[in-house]
Amino acid sequence: MPGSRRSQRQRAVAELRAQGRYGPELRDVLPAFVGLAFAVAGPVVLLVWLHRALGVGGLVLGVVLLAAATAVGVRWRRAAARRRGGIYTSTELGVLDDHGLAAAAERMLRRDGWHVIAMPDEGRPRLYARDRGGRQLDVGFRPADEAAHEDAPTGPAPLREAGRPGVDNLIRVVVSRGSYSRADVLWASRQGGVHLLDGRQLQQWAAGASLDDLGLPG
Repeated sequence: MPGSRRSQRQRAVAELRAQGRYGPELRDVLPAFVGLAFAVAGPVVLLVWLHRALGVGGLVLGVVLLAAATAVGVRWRRAAARRRGGIYTSTELGVLDDHGLAAAAERMLRRDGWHVIAMPDEGRPRLYARDRGGRQLDVGFRPADEAAHEDAPTGPAPLREAGRPGVDNLIRVVVSRGSYSRADVLWASRQGGVHLLDGRQLQQWAAGASLDDLGLPG
């Protein structure tokens, strides 16, 4: 019976979907096909319009514009993929707000093999991370306005000079895009397990260096 065959087919499709062996339906792929059609037809329509409006010069102009747009698009996609992989330039770091910097740090930690959980503290960004060796990080961030108004910074504060792991084995890291003063370093050294990551080290981390390369205790 038709109804019986339909129900049997529906059950078979459901079983295949549950096993992951049934491909997508038309409604699943239709938006992608429509987007592809616009991506192909759009440039053609533009070139035809420019040729009719401006002649050969318009056609040449259209080709140049499309080539430039393609180059910009490829470059943008590569930069986006690089940032998703946890690699940032100093310029890209400079335009991030506090939450954007936390998101970048999360990607960099994941890049280096840490398991990361974002746990904001009273609206301020904060990360907890754990690596395969069992080390645990509590990563906080000095707000950009605090770093910008730092008085007479004395230079970088290497992680290895900022303190030792605390009694709870939780390594605390404070990230800043600016520099830390001598008073900051002394404060961190008295806390135990507090490590200061300044702007110079942040750029090195974003460029591909790991926290271990920057002196994080093993």
